[in-house]
Amino acid sequence: MQTRQLGGLKVSAIGLGCMGMSEFYGPRDEAESIATIHRALELGVTLLDTADMYGPYTNEELVGRAIRGRRDQVVLATKCGIVRDAKNAMVRGIDGSPDYIRTSCDGSLHRLGVDHVELYQLHRVDPKVPIEDSVGAMADLVRAGKTRFIGLSEASAQTLRRAHKVHPIASLQSEYSLWSRDPEDGILQTCRELCVGFLAYSPLGRGFLTGQIRRFEDLAPDDYRRHSPRFQGDNFEKNLALVRRIEEIAVAKSCKPSQLALAWVLAQGEFIVPIPGTKRRTYLEENLGSLAVTLSKEDLAHINAVAPQGAAAGLRYPEVMMQAVNR
Repeated sequence: MQTRQLGGLKVSAIGLGCMGMSEFYGPRDEAESIATIHRALELGVTLLDTADMYGPYTNEELVGRAIRGRRDQVVLATKCGIVRDAKNAMVRGIDGSPDYIRTSCDGSLHRLGVDHVELYQLHRVDPKVPIEDSVGAMADLVRAGKTRFIGLSEASAQTLRRAHKVHPIASLQSEYSLWSRDPEDGILQTCRELCVGFLAYSPLGRGFLTGQIRRFEDLAPDDYRRHSPRFQGDNFEKNLALVRRIEEIAVAKSCKPSQLALAWVLAQGEFIVPIPGTKRRTYLEENLGSLAVTLSKEDLAHINAVAPQGAAAGLRYPEVMMQAVNR
């Protein structure tokens, strides 16, 4: 397995996002999800990414069960800061207060069944709390031995700079793919400058870039994507046309569109680690096949011409959720 650096943290070049194993993307199968984690470890994947809000809480418990007896093979990454409403899962708050961060970390360690994680991340920046205070609390967790490194998620370049002055930030996590290229507006450059790793979540466009989704009706009734602007109405059809063009390039490269999309993310910088989520071994193995796809300068230019920044139709989150993104 190829490896990359997130700051001072060495991880597999591709990680595994575990969120969909517990909710958001249709039916769940815990046995297959655990088998997928085990297969990932067998194939050399070390980085597992979860969060307390996935489930909520149940995803950390699932990951904890899966890694029991395998702790030395795993780089554990989890997150705090998004607070779910018990009665309405779509209603969420943000809490980056020091007390909340410390309490959340203890809860995550308990659910995961470990005494520390390798990477503890602030899921969203709390506009009510100075980032210096949030990061200060996370630095205390490092000193207490509860996490080795700390990271941020969906933070702006300016916020990252402020945070990094308080304590070294190992990674910044944000959505990044052929149809979500916002990080190219200063964030990736800042990560390079500060030697901060970048975790690219949803590098397959929430599954759209795999070419497996052809109709809105293919999504399960409880699938989160039914509420995503990019999966609705005219946006769906426009984005499907974009995927078809990507598929044509993949055919020419003798690979699957998912592998082409991941190879493109990997080619954007050695400090970038995509964390595609899957709950099935078949798709895990398919995703890892992207490591064998080599893209030339001509290939990258062709891909960029087909899927330039801003090519995707629709916001990547509903407007109310976009308000939680630090910009």
